[in-house]
Amino acid sequence: MVKHRAFRLAESIKEEVSRLIRENIKDPRLGFVTVTDVEVADDLRYAKIFVSIMGSSEEIKNSMDVLARASGYVRSELGKVLTLRYVPEISFKFDQSIEHGAHISKLLREVGVKGDPGVEDNDE
Repeated sequence: MVKHRAFRLAESIKEEVSRLIRENIKDPRLGFVTVTDVEVADDLRYAKIFVSIMGSSEEIKNSMDVLARASGYVRSELGKVLTLRYVPEISFKFDQSIEHGAHISKLLREVGVKGDPGVEDNDE
């Protein structure tokens, strides 16, 4: 029962934080940020918000700084929307899974081009 509630809360937080980042945080240092996942502790007191950020390492660092400084604001806005006794303490974590997936896809394409036995040549 607790896991199901934590999952529902995580989905609500994901939607609301995505909206807040898109509409309310207007810092020019904030790059293209996507909320990829939210993990909520079983006691609903803590939430890790995983974000993917497009850009150079400097842009990623700047965006993470902006999000870390905005965490209090985001938490207070969550408190206005979510009906909970305690609003979870939030922390933002950089999620490299999208970059990692793109890198793996690129490697697989390179291997496929160089000599995949399942790929037939139509040059004959």
